[in-house]
Amino acid sequence: MSQAEDHAGTRRDFLYYATAGAGVVATGAAVWPLVNQMNPSADTRALASIFVDVSGVEVGTQLTVKWRGKPVFIRRRTQAEIDQARADDSASDLIDRTSNNFTKPDANSDDANRTLDEAGEWLVMMGVCTHLGCVPLGNGAGDFGGWFCPCHGSHYDTSGRIRRGPAPRNLEVPVAQFTDETTILLG
Repeated sequence: MSQAEDHAGTRRDFLYYATAGAGVVATGAAVWPLVNQMNPSADTRALASIFVDVSGVEVGTQLTVKWRGKPVFIRRRTQAEIDQARADDSASDLIDRTSNNFTKPDANSDDANRTLDEAGEWLVMMGVCTHLGCVPLGNGAGDFGGWFCPCHGSHYDTSGRIRRGPAPRNLEVPVAQFTDETTILLG
């Protein structure tokens, strides 16, 4: 094999590799916009989690915030509301026996599995009726002193559990935690 033939083989190999490399780069440049457009937009990522200041929420009142386009009820319950919810843990008319809590998915519907703190004072729930997505009325509405959806007559107790009406599930409890004494992180 002459030196000229050896040189031609090396040049041919270089052209093959250069062409293949250019093809890979061109394919990546064409595919990247298609893949990138499936990522959530910046405004959606910004709403993935929010901090809520609850320093102004008095005992027996409720704060409603918007998170991910839906209302979230943050209720600071009275001792009477807590006692009633805990007494109703074994009630026979509980329709949904699951907590419907995203941080405790396999837990039962006991009040302690639905509250944010051990004492049961703070209750954080999605403010969306599980029947058809209406927003229930709060502040002691309904037959059980919790929330009432006037659209179709779903009654929720002081723990947000469905007790009467067409709603199939308890109000959802989102992922939430206290970051300090007066701030709740949703998401």
